[in-house]
Amino acid sequence: MNEIQNASGGSMQIRDAAEADFDQITAIYNEVLTNSTAVYNDRPTTTSDRIAWWKDRLEQVYPVLVATDRSRVVGFAAFGNYRSWAGYRFTVECTVHIHSGRRGQGVGTALLSALIARAKTLGKHTMIAGVDSENIASLRFFERCGFERAGYLREVGYKFGRYLDLVFLQYWITPHAGEAR
Repeated sequence: MNEIQNASGGSMQIRDAAEADFDQITAIYNEVLTNSTAVYNDRPTTTSDRIAWWKDRLEQVYPVLVATDRSRVVGFAAFGNYRSWAGYRFTVECTVHIHSGRRGQGVGTALLSALIARAKTLGKHTMIAGVDSENIASLRFFERCGFERAGYLREVGYKFGRYLDLVFLQYWITPHAGEAR
């Protein structure tokens, strides 16, 4: 568990998620899902569905991290396989979601930093993030954290009665082949 000072001056802890966190994680996820195009899904999830998702991550030895402020979950982050084939085993795709009242206060940066450190410990080479092209705040967030734009897919998502474009960003956990080692 890491204790960090957040942008508003309070302390925040980053730790592995526990089953007791999932009512709050589900509420954060459903708020994001309902009010934005950050998740290309239009059906809210249940706590039991999120717990099953978490258990799947644990079986793969992948983390689900939470940021807590006192006793409340204010954000969560995780990664999973980018694709299931063995040739992609060194690449993971991340997700970071923050409580609507805590965005822009350093919670996401702290979670993503901890997530990248865990990916490095697991021997991962690169991390991918898929972000809706109109989600400027998330695009800027990932770029501030060292991610580079790596691809643009037009009209691959559909939500709120319209097609959506997806931007892929990439973070090099270990130097890529074009860099000096």
